[in-house]
Amino acid sequence: MTSAIVIGSGFGGLALAIRLQSAGVQTTIVEARDKPGGRAYYWEKDGHVFDAGPTVITDPDCLKSLWALSGDDIANDVDLVPVDPFYALDWPDGTRFDYTNDEERLFAQIEALNPDDVDGYKKFLTYSEGVFHEGYEKLGTKAFLSILDMLKAAPALAKYQAWRSVHSIVAKYIKDPHLREAFSFHTLLVGGNPFTCSSIYALIHKLERDGGVWFAKGGTNRLVAGMVALFERLGGTVRLGDPVTFIGTKGDRVTGVETRSGWHGEADMVASNGDVVSTYRLLKHPRGQKETKRLAGKRMSPSLFVLHFGLEGTFPDIPHHMILFSERYKGLLGDIYNAGRLAPDPALYLHHPTKTDPAMAPNGCSTFYALAPVPHLGKAPVDWDNEREAYEEIILDTLEKRLIPDIRSRIRTRFSYAPTDFQGDLFAHLGSAFSLEPVLTQSAWFRVHNRDDVLQNLFFVGAGTHPGAGIPGVVGSAEATARLMLDD
Repeated sequence: MTSAIVIGSGFGGLALAIRLQSAGVQTTIVEARDKPGGRAYYWEKDGHVFDAGPTVITDPDCLKSLWALSGDDIANDVDLVPVDPFYALDWPDGTRFDYTNDEERLFAQIEALNPDDVDGYKKFLTYSEGVFHEGYEKLGTKAFLSILDMLKAAPALAKYQAWRSVHSIVAKYIKDPHLREAFSFHTLLVGGNPFTCSSIYALIHKLERDGGVWFAKGGTNRLVAGMVALFERLGGTVRLGDPVTFIGTKGDRVTGVETRSGWHGEADMVASNGDVVSTYRLLKHPRGQKETKRLAGKRMSPSLFVLHFGLEGTFPDIPHHMILFSERYKGLLGDIYNAGRLAPDPALYLHHPTKTDPAMAPNGCSTFYALAPVPHLGKAPVDWDNEREAYEEIILDTLEKRLIPDIRSRIRTRFSYAPTDFQGDLFAHLGSAFSLEPVLTQSAWFRVHNRDDVLQNLFFVGAGTHPGAGIPGVVGSAEATARLMLDD
């Protein structure tokens, strides 16, 4: 029987392993951490369930298809519930915008800010539909292994001016500054700067409009648990708490892996859902050194600083997902992506899962996290051991001023996750939270290939390869990579 080893149990690794095992490939997942999920880790503290992330689930059909491979139903393992509004957007000047799929409510809110932007938004939506069809439906699960693959896609990319940024496209159609932020911030969810990220990523808007925004009852960790349950029912094996220390090779083929415990696994194919730079460092082959050096010079996405906290009391007026914008937009993003400055006025994504599932906190309490994009360690080598508490206080100051005036007196538990944690726990190069930055020159063929160019039985899945970060992206990469592996 053909065998495969998948390094890492993030969403991409799990989706790939399910596809392989469903096709009869005996597959073993090797995970460094004590729980599956990769970035979708979780903690239980003082009765609260804290998801590490990601916490925004879009395109549920891409997940349902994994169960359908074996005639199963996702509903047997995971309870997905819709979230409305998708996000509540809040600005320091008091403006509030509920980004919803209810067109009547959506258009009324746009009209209240700028009547002319209703027509502009409709034109932007038409543009988003076009790039969704070309960039997601046609190319989202296609591997780019040669420059010819890129050239075939070039006419469609040119038609939609893929060299332009998402923000420039939004600004072409929409004039109100609040609405420009409302319809361009989505690239931040996959590690991209709206001012430099290719306009192809405007497809995220159509993706959300069509598929909605969902939450797994019990937390994102329950979606991970459901995927693991499916994989194991199919006969797959998961090894936890045992990081891979090297990938063995013979000639120009990989032979298997060895882990910190001394376990040695041989396989016909190896795929990595781990950090792409760290994966190449594991290779005992000249290809490893060469690619490590090349990738280390690429532009990496920023990192994140996440403050998890549990509060006394419930907050029915705070939606499940909120974006608290800073007074600055382009300037703040310039600090994060270019200057490498740790901003004193961060924008925040606030996650409030107990709005949807009160069982994720003790009775009468609430669970939250507040996430701030920050520069990766290569841009800003911050001493997070010393800065951690101070940055927690900056975030609490923002929440106290704009949302929960008595937040400090309500805190019953809190902890944070910094760029150094991404680097240490996830082996993330420079502590990047999303791998390679999604600019045009690092997309599709220019991204790490789903199959290595030299070691033909070494494969990649996840945020560092095509099509990129986000749950639909990494699940799409799993389909592309699985197709290559099964063809081989």
